[in-house]
Amino acid sequence: MIILHGLFLLLLMFLLIPVMVFFIQIMMAILPATRQRGLADLTVSRPTIGVLVPAHNESGGIAATLGSILHQLHAGDRLLVVADNCTDDTARMAISMGAEVIRREDASRRGKGYALDFGVRYFSCRPPGILLIVDADCHVEDGAIDTLARQCAVSQRPVQALYLMHAGMKAMLKTRVAEFAWATKNWARALGYQRLRLPCQLMGTGMAFPWYLIAQAELATGHIVEDLKLGLEFAARGRAPVFCPQALVSSVFPMNATGVQDQRKRWEHGHLGMIIKDAPRQLLNALRNGNIDLLALVLDMCVPPLALLVLLAVLFSLLGGMAYWLTGTPLPWLLAVTPLALLAVAVLCAWGKFGRHILSLCHLAYVPIYAVAKVPLYLKFLLQRQVEWVRSHRDH
Repeated sequence: MIILHGLFLLLLMFLLIPVMVFFIQIMMAILPATRQRGLADLTVSRPTIGVLVPAHNESGGIAATLGSILHQLHAGDRLLVVADNCTDDTARMAISMGAEVIRREDASRRGKGYALDFGVRYFSCRPPGILLIVDADCHVEDGAIDTLARQCAVSQRPVQALYLMHAGMKAMLKTRVAEFAWATKNWARALGYQRLRLPCQLMGTGMAFPWYLIAQAELATGHIVEDLKLGLEFAARGRAPVFCPQALVSSVFPMNATGVQDQRKRWEHGHLGMIIKDAPRQLLNALRNGNIDLLALVLDMCVPPLALLVLLAVLFSLLGGMAYWLTGTPLPWLLAVTPLALLAVAVLCAWGKFGRHILSLCHLAYVPIYAVAKVPLYLKFLLQRQVEWVRSHRDH
């Protein structure tokens, strides 16, 4: 019995830590807005900008992406598209929009990281002051490029824009729930950390880097969550990314089921793989060197996807209920239900501040059902984990 109690408390700790991180982030995010430190310094001269757009078979939407970028560039700025292993007319479309285009053909080294490395090496012949990375299916809001570049010049650290994913007009309820979960992760949680003067994770697009930092980064990997890995590496070097919610980059969830499934599998399997493989090492590294920024990012990374966090909290409370029924002692159940209660409060607060325009309160009750529907995805992580980069199927 003592061994079971010890195991129960150990599991409780492993669940309570990410729930507490999530809870603190959301509570900080819902505080009234205050003047953001650092934005007053954005009167500095604007550095030259290079925008790098990795693209693999993106002819259907790349024109809109490039159009949202081009009118924000000044004389001396450059827009480069890496047509990576393309079999469509992505390159032709990009050239017709006025972008520089380079083609990369290497079927054995596939993945966004290789395309980024190819583009950075091309820029090195005439490097910009600031390099921005934008995915080929994103819309860059007006003013975002200037804001990111100036903030990057001031901080001399990577700067991450607010990156949101939207459900289409005819999207099903589960896609709108996914939109809410995305906003909670990329907006609410990142904002909460910013208000604690802590860094944010890199999100894969809408990222700005001082040239000397990105030129030294290890990009040529097939890692399926290269952005998450890169942010931790910068933090370990004392250059943790800064969140800039004033700059907005957005995209739309695929409408076709295959595209949605591929996208979520890549993101969530990659995230969970990083928790298992890299979190212990990075945590020890942060504690050994007293690196608060790295410690904060590792703890943030250890918060699993919202659906999985809900499933774990519900499962643990059920186990606590079983222990209460078997022993007649209410303490295990009270301890077990604590993470679920904190999580429920945090999700409601996040919805009230960041999700009202996405879901009605009635539809918010669908979140547990949405979580249960993702059980097969998490079982595949245990039985058939995705470790290679696979492009999501786009809508036509």
